[in-house]
Amino acid sequence: MFCKSFQRTVRTRSVTRGFLLLALGMLVTLPAQAENGRVFPAGQQPKDSRLGELKHLNAYFPFQPPATLKQWEKRAAALRKQILVANGLWPMPTKTPLNAVVHGKVLRDGFTVEKVYFESYPGYYVTGLLFRPVGKTGRSPAVLCPHGHGGRDMDHGKKIQDYIKQGDEKFEASGRFPKLARCAQLARMGCVTFIYDMIGYVDSQQVSYQVAHRFAKQRPELDTPEKWGFYGAQAELRLQSIMGLQTYNSIRALDFLEQLPDVDPKRMAVTGSSGGGTQTILLCAIDSRPIAAFPQGMVSTSMQGGCTCENCSLLRVGTGNVELTALFAPKPQGMTAANDWTKEMMTKGYPQLQQVYDLYGVKEKVLCKSLVQFNHNYNYVTRSIMYHWFNKYLDLGLKEPIVEEDYKVLTKEEYTVWNKEHPQPPAGDDQEVALIRQMEKDSQQQMAALVPSDQESLKKYRQTVRVAFRTIIGRQMPKPTDLEAEKTAEINRDGYIEFHEILRYKQFGEELPVVSFFPTKKAWNGEVVVWIDGSGKSSLYDEKNAVSSGVRQLLAAGFSVLGADLIYQGEFLADGKPLPEARKVANPREFAGYTYGYNHSVFAQRVHDVFTLIAHTQEEEHQVKKTHLVATNGAGAYVAAARAQLGRNIAATVIDTKGFRFQQLKSLRDPGFLPGAVKYGDLPALLALA
Repeated sequence: MFCKSFQRTVRTRSVTRGFLLLALGMLVTLPAQAENGRVFPAGQQPKDSRLGELKHLNAYFPFQPPATLKQWEKRAAALRKQILVANGLWPMPTKTPLNAVVHGKVLRDGFTVEKVYFESYPGYYVTGLLFRPVGKTGRSPAVLCPHGHGGRDMDHGKKIQDYIKQGDEKFEASGRFPKLARCAQLARMGCVTFIYDMIGYVDSQQVSYQVAHRFAKQRPELDTPEKWGFYGAQAELRLQSIMGLQTYNSIRALDFLEQLPDVDPKRMAVTGSSGGGTQTILLCAIDSRPIAAFPQGMVSTSMQGGCTCENCSLLRVGTGNVELTALFAPKPQGMTAANDWTKEMMTKGYPQLQQVYDLYGVKEKVLCKSLVQFNHNYNYVTRSIMYHWFNKYLDLGLKEPIVEEDYKVLTKEEYTVWNKEHPQPPAGDDQEVALIRQMEKDSQQQMAALVPSDQESLKKYRQTVRVAFRTIIGRQMPKPTDLEAEKTAEINRDGYIEFHEILRYKQFGEELPVVSFFPTKKAWNGEVVVWIDGSGKSSLYDEKNAVSSGVRQLLAAGFSVLGADLIYQGEFLADGKPLPEARKVANPREFAGYTYGYNHSVFAQRVHDVFTLIAHTQEEEHQVKKTHLVATNGAGAYVAAARAQLGRNIAATVIDTKGFRFQQLKSLRDPGFLPGAVKYGDLPALLALA
């Protein structure tokens, strides 16, 4: 960008007094632009990793733990925030009264079963079954069981004989219902055990199974600023998702268990398989109450969870299930590897989990047992490993080995929560919309309460909103030493030098074509204007392929000027046409989480590029005194997002917002789409943070 030998000869001076007025004037006087200042040879695009295949749920998700405990705990803190933000739980929704109802007790040998429903949100019910040991006094340990796909009443049916022959199950009766079998055995072991319905299963029908787990096509009638349901642009802009609701239901289920008079709140554990394994991973990562866990069937460097209920925007950008599982360290957790996407865990995943636990000096507190002779399961053999694990770490004091016993299975009448005395609540689109409105009302009240009135409240506002946007954007400004610049042209012009460069951020495999201008007629004042435009660096030139009048005015005032094509601008585009829609993964289901759950949005990527450009200006050899930002022609929003995180790295900023608001976006594939932007205050919040 700057010629080091040249800058030693120039005289520096303070910022031009009228810089802001000058820049504001240029925002409205620039003519239509033509492409200019090409950095790469004609027909050649930057070799940027972001132009390659998008990451998807079936990709490879390796985890390399940091070398020190301090590094890991810093990373872990950031990941917990990422989970909370992604699930719409930053800040945590207001915990309203559960109004729990427990009824319909039935007795079995060694345990009882009761029906439960409570409100996670006012008017929205979580349903399930509560298993309690018989003959115990005092407080007992508790186990929470998110059940996974198939429902808590999943029935192997006639296949049970095959499962018995294969060694998956032992008993014909209870083995048919493996999810209830583990609850029964845990209760006989002395644990109060609660298995609750995933959204859309058994008694949880206010949001249907089809919506929660089989959603495939957008519903325009439920995606307007006045009325929306899950999955549309309005919901994603507020981080309202099925996964977020399920995760909050899990938190409230722990609340329910914790307040039971016969539960020891200091001895609670969580275990689930498949989709329930996903819930176990997330719940144990963000909630401090569980002391032991057994996330079965989803800890893997391979497939991360195929259902809409196992994905949400932002969740696995830059991470994966193995690393998320490691967030439970140093607390004890076990799992098995089966003949599914977990089959490589013994060499890819488990050793890395052991490394994290070893940082705490408790390597023995993480277990993965190879059971690859079985397919995807939480079968009798796997359950026996879990019983041993919880016996040890919930301090049950039972004699080993613990052998699961058969029992008389529950009838449909015995396991169905709703009846005449406890009627099922209404279901359908209206209930979905009502729930969304309840969630939105609470979120708005929380955001309104954060509006700063003094220094203390300003600090809290920044701690919440700035951290949220930092998590959403997913990157901060790199160190100047992380960058590498290759000069491709140096052109002497009338009163200035024009430089062309390829700016590389090698850690992420990114390349930016950069053009900069350095004054020669006027002594350089030591200050740089980074000019960001919605069309890229072509905005630095006029329709006659000459440097624009705005740039010339800045050069005449002693500023140097830098511009670039951000991702999907200018030289990134093979046909030269603006990007009409953001790319998406090949999954045919129109769910944002399948794309934005693993990949940064175009908006976030452009903010990353602004960070890279600012870092470039601050390389020591450039000897820049001040860096300024100017945003024109639709670039205002992502410059505002960058500026909100840049702090003192920027001296002055001029932004033309053109009235942009994220809430006005109608498509998830709009290049301006940013998950969560509306939840945290839209563009005005970004401007306030700046």
